[in-house]
Amino acid sequence: MAAAAVNTHAAAPSGLSASDPAELLAAVLRANAGTPNARLKQVMDALIRHAHAFALEVDLTSAELDLGMDFLVRMGQASGPHKNEGILLADILGLATLAQLRGAREALAQGGTEPALVGPFWRAHQPVRANGESIAASDTPGAPLHVRGRVCSLDGTPLAGARVETWQASPQGLYENQDPEQEDMNLRGVFLTDAEGGFHFHSVRPAGYPVPVDGPCGELLAAQGRGIMRPAHLHFIVVADGHKVLATQYFDIEDPHAHEDVVFGAVGSLLRRFEPDGRGGFGLDIELRVEPGETRLPHCPLP
Repeated sequence: MAAAAVNTHAAAPSGLSASDPAELLAAVLRANAGTPNARLKQVMDALIRHAHAFALEVDLTSAELDLGMDFLVRMGQASGPHKNEGILLADILGLATLAQLRGAREALAQGGTEPALVGPFWRAHQPVRANGESIAASDTPGAPLHVRGRVCSLDGTPLAGARVETWQASPQGLYENQDPEQEDMNLRGVFLTDAEGGFHFHSVRPAGYPVPVDGPCGELLAAQGRGIMRPAHLHFIVVADGHKVLATQYFDIEDPHAHEDVVFGAVGSLLRRFEPDGRGGFGLDIELRVEPGETRLPHCPLP
């Protein structure tokens, strides 16, 4: 009796009858069709379609897919209380900046201030300071910087009593929580705007600094032959009743890396010249235009 034929082919997934990429994609989309959350379904449908299209475009191999999955695993292993490789990846791919600018597109069309990344160095309980006070401890080296700002709504109405949080790196390119030589909460402050929406403070001119490169994202930047620097900047978060929270940064246009920010945050009017004051210091004048809406604070990464 002849031996029964042996089927050496693995069963096709989800009832697929052929190795057809379009049929495979359709099967995966059908598997997602029952997702109860409508937004999750929309996002996953798009992710599935684009991921499959990407794999076809580059003719992705199994070995390359394994390498990518290992990269993601090592990102998680390299993350912790002081560094988040996932956030860093979104930053260096420009996705974080894209999401922020898209979310603010209606406000930007009406003259609103461009948003920028909160970043990993904002601290809770930054000290409240009086207008005109310095955020720099008396022993902080560096060229003096005087910042004058105004907070207003999109139509130009000044917003009195708005809360403005600011923080920056030192002239050595270090935030105080990174630098044991700096006083606690140095180069940080919270200001309340006056009746005209104004606030002002003294500081020192900051320096740029590199993003962390001791993890998988650093390996990726090296493999791409990319720079790792952020240009010198000051962070601001504006909280005003009846308005959406604005997180942004202002960049020193004379910084050598002003036009090659590794996280693509130095956009539009956020690039500014720190004007010499004739006495060895500099001045920065800014207007922060915020959009009416629900006031929701972003996550604060540091205590």
